Amino acid sequence: MTSAVAQIRPQAEGARPRPVFPFSAIVGQEDMKLALLLTAVDPGIGGVLVFGDRGTGKSTAVRALAALLPEIEAVEGCPVNSPKVEMIPEWATVLSKDIVRKATPVVDLPLGVSEDRVVGALDIERAISHGEKAFEPGLLARANRGYLYIDECNLLEDHIVDLLLDVAQSGENVVERDGLSIRHPARFVLVGSGNPEEGDLRPQLLDRFGLSVEVLSPRDVETRVEVIRRRDTYDADPLKFLEEWRPKDMEIREQILTARAHLPKVEAPNTALYDCAALCIALGSDGLRGELTLLRSARALAALEGAPAVGREHIRKVAGMALSHRLRRDPLDEAGSTARVARTVEETLP
Repeated sequence: MTSAVAQIRPQAEGARPRPVFPFSAIVGQEDMKLALLLTAVDPGIGGVLVFGDRGTGKSTAVRALAALLPEIEAVEGCPVNSPKVEMIPEWATVLSKDIVRKATPVVDLPLGVSEDRVVGALDIERAISHGEKAFEPGLLARANRGYLYIDECNLLEDHIVDLLLDVAQSGENVVERDGLSIRHPARFVLVGSGNPEEGDLRPQLLDRFGLSVEVLSPRDVETRVEVIRRRDTYDADPLKFLEEWRPKDMEIREQILTARAHLPKVEAPNTALYDCAALCIALGSDGLRGELTLLRSARALAALEGAPAVGREHIRKVAGMALSHRLRRDPLDEAGSTARVARTVEETLP
């Protein structure tokens, strides 16, 4: 018999998968790691797009972040990870009222996935065996309160892109089909990776990513040797390698938790607002989403560093990842968007 008072306990573990490569053990790629940490501090930033060469640790970093993130509290067995019993959707059959701690969900959205698999659909088995119309939740339900990861997102089919745009904007998944009328929360951090040689990303989806970073293969021998050494050590004994790096991963986790608590206290003075506006005007970015994302990212960085207010140094540090993917293409400027942002930052915010 379930107690009227919700109990918080760890969720039961199943078979243990192969441990993921530790986040703190990733060599270099500082911009990519920082962007992922900023979304962990403030998921409202809007996700991260990681573009770069093959074999540069894009997928490894995302999966390492999953193991690093603090656990969430959710009702046991709830398909949308509801934090409270009263928030469970009406269509969900949840027998327990216990609150369990579970890993922050990180859901992979594979290429070629069907729309039904993404949004959910009629539970055919239950309809046949019991004659009932029941909803089988999809990937968006599982990703609620977590991360939705799309590898090679520039190759995603257009109708899936349109669907993700609608849900990412509203924070709610609406399914009207097969006689079903279903709604459930779908708030997640969208993380995408891809290789620019395989095609561009649709502008509508590109604009939905709060941050964008480019990753390149390291050019110096020492860095490449260290990458090889750590990967070889990990492959030889993953559990031992994980234990060696676990203290550093836990330090980063504590840093995230501290930053989350500090975030509401970080002030944004008028000077910071003027800096954000001046930089976006100088770059010619469309709309105001650039300023808003830039300020929000700078505040998350200030929280990570324990600063009381957003300073110009915070804006300068995150400007490239917040604005480089929002620029109009200039055929007369041979420099890439990241270089253009860096140059404009030096001129506008000396």
